[in-house]
Amino acid sequence: MDGSDVNGSGRRLPDGYELREGTPSVAAFIRLRRAAGMADRSREAVERGLPNTTYGVHVVGGRRDHAVGMARIVGDGGSVFQVSDMAVAEPHQGQGIGTAMMDALVAWLHGHAPDGGYVNLFADVDGFYERWGFERSAPASNGMWIRTDSL
Repeated sequence: MDGSDVNGSGRRLPDGYELREGTPSVAAFIRLRRAAGMADRSREAVERGLPNTTYGVHVVGGRRDHAVGMARIVGDGGSVFQVSDMAVAEPHQGQGIGTAMMDALVAWLHGHAPDGGYVNLFADVDGFYERWGFERSAPASNGMWIRTDSL
């Protein structure tokens, strides 16, 4: 529902927006990453990856079913969870959409992730994720990455 309470968090989306469970379409996923200034993913990678989402949400606004934001959790569903692909199209940023999506992901984790699970993420935005308890891992551990085309 437009402006509806998000998973009982008490937060409301602005009028004209609706949070939905599940991932957006492949085309919307690719478009949203670009619209949020994130690195492109190939259509093949997105087609393979989206069905393996542990839990996802997206926000629609404007035209019916026009996705303006998305976020998902990937992992093994038991001990390892990664917040991934958090994106809000630039014209829709700053309206609480990212916060509503993150509230939904955290609510899902509280209800479904076993005790002792590990939740990680790579943050492109400073100061956003800390409100949900995330903290930098260094110096206790160091995040590392490599792109598959470099292997």
